[in-house]
This record gives sequence, structure tokens and C-alpha cells, in this order.
Amino acid sequence: MAGALVVGPGVASAQATPPDPGVVSTLVWKKKVWGNDLTLRRIRMPAGTSTGWHYHRGPVAAKVVKGTLSHFDSSCKSDGVYAAGGTLLEQWGSNNVHIGRNLGSGELVLEVLYAQPSGSPLAVDAPDPGCAFGNPGAATQPGTARPS
Repeated sequence: MAGALVVGPGVASAQATPPDPGVVSTLVWKKKVWGNDLTLRRIRMPAGTSTGWHYHRGPVAAKVVKGTLSHFDSSCKSDGVYAAGGTLLEQWGSNNVHIGRNLGSGELVLEVLYAQPSGSPLAVDAPDPGCAFGNPGAATQPGTARPS
């Protein structure tokens, strides 16, 4: 599917967690500015799905268009719940692994602006840190880059 988020093969041995089936990311626009790729995507998450554990190589800002986003850090603690109209800024780097979850009964829609170093993936898959809620997405290898 053109413009959809796709997860490729990995290079390490521990299991990472890609987005759940049904989570779709569509390209709205992409521009190169001062050596960075600015990318705006619309992400649709059915009820009960997650983004999978991941991190970013640059800043990310998101707006909740519809539904409620529950955001968790790698200590398994909630670091924010964002309703429609809410915005968030995500920390970046491999020490800022996180997951976004749709715990509601309806669809969650996000508009996400990525400012990544040119040629970098939008997100890099990371292993589930062992949270009780886990992630039912199909396993890939940690460090697997999600294409930009």
C-alpha cells in the first residue's frame, strides 16, 4: 500500500514490537529543510491497538485528532493521556523508548510531525521492556527501522 507504514527485516536477536495489525500511517507531506526530513503523517489506530515499542532519532510532535492516546515510557508507567485536540512532544534517542496505545472503544487518529535527520527512519522498533500489558504485534528485531 503506498504511503503505509511498513516494517522490514532486522539485524539483532531479541524481539522488538512493531505496530499492531490494523494501524495505518499515511503520508500527508514531506519536505527537506536544513539537512532534516520534515514529515507529516496521519496515523489511524483501531480500538485496542498500539504503535509498538519504538524510539525516534529526532523530535516528534503529535496532535490527537480523534479518540484518546495513552502514552507509556519504558518503565511501563503512563507519561500522558491525550484526548482529541491534545498535543504532545516526544523525546528522541534510543534511551527514550515508548509506546502509544488506543485503550478506547473507537478509532484513534493522530497527526504526527517528524523532524528526523535526513534519510533516517521515522521510528526504530525496540523490544518490549516487559510491561504487563505487552504488545500483541508481530515480533521483529530491535533496531528495525520503519521506513520514512
